[in-house]
Amino acid sequence: MSIRHLDRLFRPRSVALIGASRQPRSVGEVVARNLFSGGFAGPVMPVNPHETSIQSTLAYSSVAELPCVPDLAVIATPPATVPGLVAELGARGTKAAIVLSAGFGEGGEAGRALQQQILDAAKPHLLRVLGPNCLGVMVPAIGLNATFAHVPAKRGDLAFVGQSGAVVTSVLDWTSARGIGFSHLVSLGNMADVDFGDMLDYLAADADTRAILLYVEAVTHARKFMSAARAAARAKPVVVIKAGRSAAGARAASSHTGALAGTDAVYDAAFRRAGMLRVYELDEIFAAVETLASGLEPKGDRLAIVSNGGGLGVLATDRIELEKGRLAELSPETIQRLDAALPRTWSRGNPIDIIGDAGPERYKAAINALLEEPNADGILVINCPTAIADGVAAARAVVEALAGRHAPVVTSWVGESTAAEARRCLAEARIPTFATPEQAVRAFMHLVRYRRSQEMLIQVPPSVPELFAVNEPAARAVIAPALAEGRGWLTEPEAKSVLRAYGVPTVETVAVATPEEAGAAAARIGRPVALKILSPDITHKTDVGGVELNLASPERVRATAERMLERVRAERPDARIDGFTVQEMAPVREAVELIVGVVEDALFGPVVLFGHGGVAVEVIDDKSLGLPPLNLHLAREMMSRTRVAALLKGYRGRPPADLDAIAVTLMKVAQLVIDFPEVIELDINPLLALPSGVLALDARIKVAEPALPGTQRLAIRPYPKRLEKEGRLPDGRAFLLRPIRPEDEPLIQAMLEKSTAEDLRLRFFTPLKRLSPQLAARLTQIDYDREMAFVAEREGEILGAVRISADPDNIEAEYAVFVRSDMKGKGLGYLLMQEMIAYAKSRGIQAVTGKVLRENTTMLQMATELGFVRRRDSEDPNIVEVRVELQPAA
Repeated sequence: MSIRHLDRLFRPRSVALIGASRQPRSVGEVVARNLFSGGFAGPVMPVNPHETSIQSTLAYSSVAELPCVPDLAVIATPPATVPGLVAELGARGTKAAIVLSAGFGEGGEAGRALQQQILDAAKPHLLRVLGPNCLGVMVPAIGLNATFAHVPAKRGDLAFVGQSGAVVTSVLDWTSARGIGFSHLVSLGNMADVDFGDMLDYLAADADTRAILLYVEAVTHARKFMSAARAAARAKPVVVIKAGRSAAGARAASSHTGALAGTDAVYDAAFRRAGMLRVYELDEIFAAVETLASGLEPKGDRLAIVSNGGGLGVLATDRIELEKGRLAELSPETIQRLDAALPRTWSRGNPIDIIGDAGPERYKAAINALLEEPNADGILVINCPTAIADGVAAARAVVEALAGRHAPVVTSWVGESTAAEARRCLAEARIPTFATPEQAVRAFMHLVRYRRSQEMLIQVPPSVPELFAVNEPAARAVIAPALAEGRGWLTEPEAKSVLRAYGVPTVETVAVATPEEAGAAAARIGRPVALKILSPDITHKTDVGGVELNLASPERVRATAERMLERVRAERPDARIDGFTVQEMAPVREAVELIVGVVEDALFGPVVLFGHGGVAVEVIDDKSLGLPPLNLHLAREMMSRTRVAALLKGYRGRPPADLDAIAVTLMKVAQLVIDFPEVIELDINPLLALPSGVLALDARIKVAEPALPGTQRLAIRPYPKRLEKEGRLPDGRAFLLRPIRPEDEPLIQAMLEKSTAEDLRLRFFTPLKRLSPQLAARLTQIDYDREMAFVAEREGEILGAVRISADPDNIEAEYAVFVRSDMKGKGLGYLLMQEMIAYAKSRGIQAVTGKVLRENTTMLQMATELGFVRRRDSEDPNIVEVRVELQPAA
């Protein structure tokens, strides 16, 4: 389920309160008071067998006695009574219930069993349950206050959704004093049924909601959450605060990757991938929304700081570094402009100290100079109160300097009584203003991070299929025997064989059984070698003295192997030792040691890790995480979030590393875990980043029988390659029918360029020459979980495309189809529609609908031939709505 019947929860026509009470300060009494005093226009029906009236309204002794079927039931009765009440309400036709009562999933095994009974009672009637153990719901626009909160919410356009009732009431109290209003305020409680994914889907389509704010303790159903979050973030800002960030929540793991990939870091990767903005404090969540509402879009994170006080500039500088932004480097031209406008004693650098006596003209001159600075992505203007300069006049100068410009400028007028008027002046001009420089810097970085996350949603990756080929049978030939033998970890040579099957270069490694064989292998290699212990029980070989490097002769290798064997047996007498591995020493002079890995998260499934590698990898703790599947843009973005990224660009005469090779390696590893759910952990450490390529020196792979088959464990559904197949036109010409890929954007644009203006107008309902980047991304970067688009490709060109977009409940989908103008009349459109209808049936979709311009008679005729029926209630007389039923309604 997803948004089905949520309209009954948030737009009910009638409400029943089961457990209404007259006992002061009881939950039933407070909820009744809130329901009756909130201004709700429909009937509110209290149910209590022991009371004649509640809030001067006739009370009913049972659900059966209610005079009408309530759209929404609010339940505040003992836990044991709730499943029966839900069953009774569902049988009467109620479609939504809020369970305020506690003592369920949070109360141990018995409570979880009781919570399941609620779901079992609701399921036959498709009744949606919010809670249990929740505060309730407020929808101020319709006067609905079905909570036991102490104050009502003001009406506004922000939706706040949280699990904790205590946090919701705290937010309510804080915002009421500041005049912040809500479209919805929702406490999810235990999320037995309605969860974050459902709320994101519902609120994304809600016209009264400008932005969605989430307080998250934990997510259920990761793929559903990611699908809903990505869709919502395309429609409006989604800002999230996540509780439980401490390292104590990190999962214990035996590999470097597992130790580095803590639970909070995985959530962070998920939020970023979904296009949401993460913040870390409750007051920050509302400040972030207002900052985003300014519509400012800095192109990068380089900030220029203007201040009339050096100390405040230093505070802002500290904060920009803490927030992982950068100070802008002023160009000589900008310094020259500032020299001409500022006193000789100005700082001549960034931060730009314009001296304590700075008046409005000095502020205006500094801003005008910085607006022309190509190295600055944003400007922070700071003012501290002085007796010799008017802060309000300076604020007005800022407003004048920015008049008619939509420049990324944030301000901080520090102080209270003397700064209030200046901040009011700036706010009226819709220039973001803050009480402290730190808050202003944080706001600037909110804009930066939000823009980056949105760019990741619309960036079109280059075509990559030809960048690497995989040999699945070769990898399976290594993994299958290990599973059959019940081994968890592959040996180092086995792990490297799997990596080579996916195109990851590895150093040649020879496995031997004895010190004598190790010496002989070194003689055959003929160059300095590395010697490592080979044991299925020893993961970190360095910790037990199981690694020796730069052994120049066979004799030294043999002697070192003998000593290593004694040492390791003494350190780990319990370990099975199969022998040694001998490998040629790799070129490390110009290399940077990296780590690339995968760890299986209990919620989000496999997560790819990238960072600074080597023996001290945990101590350095420089890493970033990403959810598969990856493309080049996503892989490069992962790399950019680490400190080692600066080393990879080259320094002090050292050449830069091959960044593309590193990014492609991340993609290969992501593809490996997509293809093999048996791979639950993987380490390549170190992966040498060289000026020309990469080289895996050491590798570990852990395998196990997968808990979920195929790609079901992935938080984001990958490209469904299994749907690729050959198609044939009626004249016998073949083409490749496949799902659309993000890198198809240039091919889609080329298809449109080869089509007539009239055909484009009939498809898009408006004159169109070329897709905007946003629309191109929306059409090619689809969520395969709830959308599908097939393209007909031949000889590197797309001839036509068809798509459906299903509602979150997978009940109904809307189609669109387009065929290149020179391919019309050849049967391609009909074939594409047949394929899409077959796919929709396989997904269990009940009906497919479409909107066709009335003048598009060709499309209307084809729809009729395919079984579509024209609807006569279309709102637009120029548009015909068509519909085909695929299977009976559930």
